[in-house]
Amino acid sequence: MHLEGSCHCGAVTFTLSSAHPYPYQRCYCSICRKTQGGGGYAINLGGDATTLKVQGRKNITIYHAKMKDAGDKRAHRSSAERHFCALCGSGLWLFSPEWPELIHPFASAIDTPLPVPPEHTHLMLGSKAPWVEVEAKAKAKAKDQEFDVYPEESIAQWHERLGLNR
Repeated sequence: MHLEGSCHCGAVTFTLSSAHPYPYQRCYCSICRKTQGGGGYAINLGGDATTLKVQGRKNITIYHAKMKDAGDKRAHRSSAERHFCALCGSGLWLFSPEWPELIHPFASAIDTPLPVPPEHTHLMLGSKAPWVEVEAKAKAKAKDQEFDVYPEESIAQWHERLGLNR
C-alpha cells in the first residue's frame, strides 16, 4: 500500500510503500508515551525503507532514546532513530540499523486512510503509566492480545496470520 505522511506544520512530507499497513500494535513504553503523547501509546506501521521519499529533510531532527536495562546503573543510547519535525515536534518514523530494510512510520503521521485492524496487540504494558486504561476488546472473531513486554509475533507475521497481506 502506498502511504503518504506529514508533520503537523507541513514542513516535512514523505511517502513509502507498506506491505503491513494495519495500525494494530499499541506500544505503551515510556519512550512512545512521552514522545508521541495521546492515549498513552504510539502505533508504528511496517514500511519498506528503500521506498522512503522525503521532502523537507532539512527540518528533521533525530532522537536516540536513553535506555536503562533492569539492574543497570547507567543508561545507554539506543541505536534506533526516532525522526521528528524540528519545527513542530511531530513524530514521523522510527528507523533501526538492526533492520535496515524497514522503516516504522508512526500511524499518527500518516495522511493516507489506513485500514481498520480486526484486533489490536497491546505491548509494553509493564511500562504503561498508571493513568492509562487499556482498551482491549474481545470481539466475536478476534481478541486483543496483551503483553508486558514484546510479543514474539512480528508485524509481518500478524498481517500474515490474519490474511491481511497487501
